[in-house]
Amino acid sequence: MNRRAFLKSANIAGLAIALPSATFAAEEKKATPANASSDPRTILLKDYRPRSIYKVPVTQVEKAKFPIIDMHSHPEPKTDAEINTWIKNMDEVGVEKSMVLTMTTGKPFDEINAKYSKHPDRFEVWCGLDFSGHSGPGFPESAVREITRCHEAGAKGIGEIHDKGQGLRSGKSTAPGIHPDDPRVDAIWEKAAELHMPISLHVADPIWMYQPMDEHNDGLMNAYEWRLDNQPNIVKLPGMIEILERTAARHRKTTFVACHFANLDYDLAHLGEVFERNPNLYADISARYAETAPIPRFAAQFYAKYSDRLVYGTDMGFDTRMYRITFRILESQDEHFYETNQFGYHWPLYGLGLGDEILDRVYRGNAAKLLAARSS
Repeated sequence: MNRRAFLKSANIAGLAIALPSATFAAEEKKATPANASSDPRTILLKDYRPRSIYKVPVTQVEKAKFPIIDMHSHPEPKTDAEINTWIKNMDEVGVEKSMVLTMTTGKPFDEINAKYSKHPDRFEVWCGLDFSGHSGPGFPESAVREITRCHEAGAKGIGEIHDKGQGLRSGKSTAPGIHPDDPRVDAIWEKAAELHMPISLHVADPIWMYQPMDEHNDGLMNAYEWRLDNQPNIVKLPGMIEILERTAARHRKTTFVACHFANLDYDLAHLGEVFERNPNLYADISARYAETAPIPRFAAQFYAKYSDRLVYGTDMGFDTRMYRITFRILESQDEHFYETNQFGYHWPLYGLGLGDEILDRVYRGNAAKLLAARSS
């Protein structure tokens, strides 16, 4: 279930907010769901859909300013017709190539690879990891054999590999209690380096998922669905960043791409320090546009300083509107606009207004160098 579906259906106790009477009466009446009360004192936070009152420029970015390599997508299109639609959409918005992070091994990987490998100029298929034998004596050799097989079948990288604090996960394959810095997986990361396979590694989740679900939680609308604050024996976000650093430091020949700004979108200065200590670490910007667009000046400064370590990604489907929302955030200087249906947050967004040199690196340049290094 996606975030929007959950928030529409969930009955979240204690999230009612009081609004002044008669505020934005005409617009709010028009926007109020048919099944909602007309009393503004009973509006629930999950139903709050503000509309900007500001008469400011609205930029429509139909096509990205520079060609794009999308470093974070998934095989959501299942049929040849759907894949062809994805290619058409990529052409329309300027996406040159997409990394398809399958998170699978074995037969599921082979089936996905067979479909997407028909379009080698448009897609790269990355495999997952097989943790099925993680508690037995044959691990990690079994996992190493499988990524070798997948590589020979055409896999160009590994991912998306998750650890939100309870252990490694690749699709449905899990290794509870084993984190990326565990010696038991050293051989996997070393084999990836040998095969020149970058690793898309998702550590932690946004900070508010770990915080109390109360009136002070800045991301409550999404946090409640994905909450981790109530999970026992979980390594929280700061601990996962330490694990990420230890992993990158121990395996300098291995290239890691931390998904979603390594979930340090709330503390970009810390991410900058992590970059400076770990030259083999990149971060994709996928699915964290709404988390960085509220701080446009600081975020733009971060992009400028670390423009050689960030790569474009989506992780939000493959429709043209989604792509264009990301372009608006990165390229325009638009102010105070909402994309609640795309992201699920109630706060306004702002364009970062990134310069051409930065955009060119983030959209394509950094990814092209990273991918080309595999054959060096």
